[in-house]
Amino acid sequence: MPAASTRAASPTREAAAFWRRARTVARVLLKIAYPVVILAFWRIGSPRFIGLALLVMLWLQRWIGAGSAAALLARPTRLEWAVALVMSSLSAAIAVTDSETLLRAYPVAVNAGLLVAFGATLRGGGPSMIEKFARVRRPDLDARAIRHTRRVTQVWCAFFAVNGAVSGACALWGSRAQWALYNGVVTYLLIGVLIVAEIAWRHAFVLRRTPH
Repeated sequence: MPAASTRAASPTREAAAFWRRARTVARVLLKIAYPVVILAFWRIGSPRFIGLALLVMLWLQRWIGAGSAAALLARPTRLEWAVALVMSSLSAAIAVTDSETLLRAYPVAVNAGLLVAFGATLRGGGPSMIEKFARVRRPDLDARAIRHTRRVTQVWCAFFAVNGAVSGACALWGSRAQWALYNGVVTYLLIGVLIVAEIAWRHAFVLRRTPH
């Protein structure tokens, strides 16, 4: 009887492992899909196709996400729902109207939405956005770590403001190639640099143990 139970449980475990691997692959693909889609506009030149792809990716990320961000997305605030609905509406409008102007405005809206969502957590004395992310994995943050997460949230707010402004300038005055390269390549390189710099700072100064 135990042997039969083991054999019955084995396919279930294998199926669960398969779906975990599939979700991991899907998450990786979704992370690189946005810059690929933006760069595709440079070559394809179809706002309708890009708008539809952006709409699909937006809700796929919410559906199959994982980790700190997904844990928060599973219980979004009213503001976060509003930002998601605005981005969904903009993506749908791009798909319906085939408007390059609306498509060029999309990265600006993304940065504005993130600035509003992150900035709102700096008001009222509640936890900052980065603190929320951090507490999903490490609930017992000390005062030093909380101060650090607040500063990091402020840095991200500054980044979204500057990046949104540059994206807006590219949308207004840049060529299609310049717009696509900035929003599909340069922005993600800057995000990568910012993430690496924060990790290095955190390990060097925040997580360093105080000598006894």
